[in-house]
Amino acid sequence: MDYVSALVPPVVMAVFFIGVVRVIVKTQGGAAKAKEDAAVDAALARAENARQASARDA
Repeated sequence: MDYVSALVPPVVMAVFFIGVVRVIVKTQGGAAKAKEDAAVDAALARAENARQASARDA
């Protein structure tokens, strides 16, 4: 019976992980995709500008 208690946590974690991956895949795209892409692009641009500014100052 010890093998059952040893296998339950990994099985539960695997099921949870598969569920998370399915939700992520299903929510890709849709109406909010352009807004999410714009937010990511803006964050990357800010990070790039900050990196270039620190390179100039150094």
